[in-house]
Amino acid sequence: MPLSTAPDYVDAILAICESERVGLIVPTIDDELERFGAAAGRLSRHGIRVAASPESTSRICRDKLATCSHLRAAGVRAAETVLAPDVPAAPRFPLFIKPRYGRGGVGAFPVRSPRELAFFSEYVETAVVQEYLEGPEFTIDVLCDFNHRPVAIVPRERVVVRAGVSDRGRTVGDSSLIALGEAVADVLPFTGAANVQCRVVDGTPCVFEINPRFSGGILLTIAAGADFPRYLVDLALGRPVPPRLGQFQTDLWMTSYETALFLEPNELGMRRTPPIVVGDVA
Repeated sequence: MPLSTAPDYVDAILAICESERVGLIVPTIDDELERFGAAAGRLSRHGIRVAASPESTSRICRDKLATCSHLRAAGVRAAETVLAPDVPAAPRFPLFIKPRYGRGGVGAFPVRSPRELAFFSEYVETAVVQEYLEGPEFTIDVLCDFNHRPVAIVPRERVVVRAGVSDRGRTVGDSSLIALGEAVADVLPFTGAANVQCRVVDGTPCVFEINPRFSGGILLTIAAGADFPRYLVDLALGRPVPPRLGQFQTDLWMTSYETALFLEPNELGMRRTPPIVVGDVA
């Protein structure tokens, strides 16, 4: 395959789809979302459905400044966000700084003083600064059909987060979070899966980021009864998928963990080799 930035990338995808009789493409990598959104019409003419949001939606969501500005202009509560050079001379701390186009929590830091703000503004590439949102964090998994209508919305509390992915979480049947998912989908047309990240501040959810793709914690949403992949397959096959907003198991917990395997060489099909000794070892 050529790189997704190559001019013939979509041609290569189309050739594979035709030779392998692929009828549905589900992009999951941020770097490809805009490309597939732009190519959805062309692929659709070949009978291939693309579960990717419109190019304009993915472009806005990739830009954290544009995301919050777009939502706030439409009346959806979102974190106040500015470019690092545009922070007022006497800001109210704490603040939060992160890359404008970052992901996975890389380069994201709380800022508690003018000294930290000056340092991280230089340290973080193309930084944006947001108001600090104090409160529990949630991801709202949203699935929309090919006409951008919400089919399922499942809020999850992110209890323990590591490298931007929820290690421990639970589903939450909160009507205000479900309503927020609907409001965001009304302002930003989604196709397929999207996840809205927010914190609940003084009882009201406030968005700080959106990813128009499957979330890292989607396993919990599926286990709770909202089977996003199956819904997508049904939609691609033209089967009716009625809205299931709020229809999932609430307070279902998920805990992820790492494990280590200890194997002998023969278990791996490897030949045991003598150790290599360098120099005199007592």
